[in-house]
Amino acid sequence: MKASKPAATSASKAAKPLPARAKSAASPGLRQRKQQETRERLKRAAMGLFLERGFEATTIDDIAAAADVSRRSFFHYFASKEDVVAAWQEDAAAALVAGILARPADESMLTAAENAIAAAVKRIDPTEAAAMSRLKRDNPALQARDQLKYEKLERALADGLAQRSGHKSDRLKARLVAMIATGAMRVGGESWLSEGTRDKPEAFVKRTFDAIRAILA
Repeated sequence: MKASKPAATSASKAAKPLPARAKSAASPGLRQRKQQETRERLKRAAMGLFLERGFEATTIDDIAAAADVSRRSFFHYFASKEDVVAAWQEDAAAALVAGILARPADESMLTAAENAIAAAVKRIDPTEAAAMSRLKRDNPALQARDQLKYEKLERALADGLAQRSGHKSDRLKARLVAMIATGAMRVGGESWLSEGTRDKPEAFVKRTFDAIRAILA
């Protein structure tokens, strides 16, 4: 009768290191997460400095120092200060489209867009939003980027609304609603600022869409 193998031998087999191929498959995920974390840290540092000091007064060296990375590392993620603002806006647009896709199926396109926008603005700090709007308004380079932002946002909203519908015949309707919703965000945001940001942003979203429905009625 053969003696049983020691438990240590079984444990050593269980603890056998992963094959090199398995290690390499896991590495990109960790590297990607670290890159995303660094990008977010740079973005938060930049936006904080822009709001505190102003866009022109903030240098790339300031942003890199605040994010605890080198100037060279900054350029791995962003080509310029303007790109940081654009990235912040693009992330907000992606979250808005995700919000539209998550709306109940029985909501109309216009109602889904309104509710998704209202939910999105609830997550932002009104003081920071107002400061960022003024920052863009007072800087020609950021104004040009802002125009491009709304064009991209309109296309993204149209794609999200069409995807939510699932019917090719609704593509034109999705584009029209996206155009209306984007205009509502732009005009509503400007009106909110001009009125002194007295209302909560989500309340102003409702007022804006109520005005749209009154026009369309």
